[in-house]
Amino acid sequence: MIVFLLYIAIFVASFFIVKFVVQKAATDFTSLKTVTFGDESAVRPSRIASVISIATIFLLWGAFTGSKLVPGFVHAPGPFIGDATFTYTAEADGVAADDATVTVRVFEVGSDPQTPEVDPGDGWAKNDVATVGAWRSGLVRVDKNDEHGRKQGHKVVAVNGQPIAPGQSVQTEFGRVGMSPKGTLNFEPNKGLQMEPIWLPPPEAVVSRMIEISKSGYRDSTLWEHLGYSLFRVIVGFFFGALVGIPLGYAMGLSNWFRGWFDPIVEFMRPVPPLALIPLVILWAGIGELGKIILLFLAALWIMAIAARAGVSGVAISKVHAAYSLGASKTQIMRHVIMPNSLPEIFTGARVAMGVCWGTVVAAELVAAEKGAGMMIMVASKFQLTDIVIMGIILIGIIGFGIDILMRLAEKALVPWKGRV
Repeated sequence: MIVFLLYIAIFVASFFIVKFVVQKAATDFTSLKTVTFGDESAVRPSRIASVISIATIFLLWGAFTGSKLVPGFVHAPGPFIGDATFTYTAEADGVAADDATVTVRVFEVGSDPQTPEVDPGDGWAKNDVATVGAWRSGLVRVDKNDEHGRKQGHKVVAVNGQPIAPGQSVQTEFGRVGMSPKGTLNFEPNKGLQMEPIWLPPPEAVVSRMIEISKSGYRDSTLWEHLGYSLFRVIVGFFFGALVGIPLGYAMGLSNWFRGWFDPIVEFMRPVPPLALIPLVILWAGIGELGKIILLFLAALWIMAIAARAGVSGVAISKVHAAYSLGASKTQIMRHVIMPNSLPEIFTGARVAMGVCWGTVVAAELVAAEKGAGMMIMVASKFQLTDIVIMGIILIGIIGFGIDILMRLAEKALVPWKGRV
């Protein structure tokens, strides 16, 4: 919630600073252009906003993971590391209550801490020591070294002068001291606001892991082989989905019979998520490469069919009548009117279908894949290798975004008339 609120605050502050300070100072005639709603060419992404957006995500990621790549003054409060102390008051049968001090050394997880040495004290309740990792908690058996143990009715009744009983806790300067139902103390040091590396590693850890896997590989395959297999599956599945889906969409857009025959099938399958088809794909096509490609084929098929159908149905009838009046044949109308006017919709559908295929490839590679980005992510998640999981997600996103950019460029080159006719 804190991260989300900070993100919203940075978004709002950046918007007003750029709009009323930066852009106002650089006002020219093009900035005064009136935007027409519905005119896609009139609304272009702000490069400044894009840069600030990426920088904000990176800054928040680094700030809440203690990254060395961002300035220390923007770091969120981290977990307590060092020696924590608290005093407990114990009672036992036949003796007066006594106080003792517990010293807990909180260490970074993965390091080898040394147990601190303390003076046991003069009372029957002796001072204690313990160690616990940051973001962790640990039991402290304070009665173990006391002269009167549990057989003599030993029980802790207060921590730092505050009464405590089983199921209750006391907040100290260094963390929370709780008491289990059996009366054993449990110390949980302050966690701060930073995420534990096992849940969210800092950016440099992800980069370091990517370099390591690029050199030595992961599960007998290099990083580029994993990504290459995923890319191959997505491209092949998308290709065959488009190869079947586009003619099917054209047929549905041009023929009442085809529309009536296939429309129920397409509209029924369109909302079915590809993940739901995995059991059937395994039964029908096995667990080899064919099954994965079929799953991606089905993910793209319905989207491409609907896009082609919408493209054909969206052609202005006045253009068709104009072509007929000029003596064009049906083949010429199809070639020079229907296809050019439907291509923008088809390219839009292709971009959506490719995104869905990339979103499905992880699930497709769950089907006994030996190589692939999805397989790498899923195996790493089982061993809580979060840095590999995040690395795989980032690389899949970058490759998907790169493919989308290439398709936009292809659309711009092959359909230059989009939005003009």
